[in-house]
Amino acid sequence: MVRRIIHIDEEKCNGCGACANACHESAIGMVNGKAKLLRDDYCDGLGDCLPTCPTNAITFVEREAAAYDEAAVLANKAKKDAENAKAAGVPAQAQAPMAGGCPGTRMRMLNQRLEETEESAPAAPQQSVSRLGQWPCQIKLVAPNAPYFNGAKLLIAADCTAYAYARMHEDFMKGKVTLIGCPKLDDIDYSEKLTTIISNNDIQSVTIVRMEVPCCGGLEFAAKKALQASGKFIPWQVVTISIDGNILD
Repeated sequence: MVRRIIHIDEEKCNGCGACANACHESAIGMVNGKAKLLRDDYCDGLGDCLPTCPTNAITFVEREAAAYDEAAVLANKAKKDAENAKAAGVPAQAQAPMAGGCPGTRMRMLNQRLEETEESAPAAPQQSVSRLGQWPCQIKLVAPNAPYFNGAKLLIAADCTAYAYARMHEDFMKGKVTLIGCPKLDDIDYSEKLTTIISNNDIQSVTIVRMEVPCCGGLEFAAKKALQASGKFIPWQVVTISIDGNILD
C-alpha cells in the first residue's frame, strides 16, 4: 500500500539516537552509528521522532510500504521488555505488561475505583473523585487482551464528552472500563479493534457517549459495527451530549 512513512537521510544523521528513543513503536534503531528505519510495519506514520532530530534528518514521504502492524509492535515490545527485565533480574511475576512503547501507555488496573460504591465514596464533592478504572484509556493504545476487559461494562466515549458534560465520571465512567477516542482527529476506523475487544472478552454491556456534532457519528458507527461483527447479544445504549453540556437522548 502507498502511505505516509518516515525517511531518514543518513548523510544528515549525526547518530545521536534521539529519534530511536522517541519512537514509541521501536521502528527506529541505531545501525553502524546511524539511525535506520528497521521495519516499515513498525512505523505508524505519526512522526513523534521528527521534532527530536537536531539535524532535521527525518522527513515524511509517501511511498509503498507495509501497513502498520500494531500487533507486531506490541509483541516486539513485550519481547524486549521481558529480555530487559530478565537481564535486570526482575522476577517474571513483577513485570508489568505494556500496551505500547511509551511509559505513558503502561497498562494499569485501578481496581479501587472500579469497585468503589456509593457508601465508600467521599461524601462531597463526588464529582472530584476520578472514576477511571484503568490505564491507558485511548482506544488506539489499549491492549485488546487486557485483563480488565473480562466481565467489564464498557464505556466508549468521544474525547470531548468529558469536557462538555460535568458529571461524566459519576454518571457514565463509574464502574466501567473507559475507552475514549476521536474519529476526526485520529482519522481511523475503530471498529476492528473494538470488535476484537468485544469478541475476545466477556463484555457485560456497552455504553456509547458521543457529542451532538456530526463527526462523532464515526465513533457510534464503529461501536455498532463492532457489536454486530462480534455476533454477541450485549445490552447497549447511545447517549448524545450537546455542546452546552446537556444530555439530548
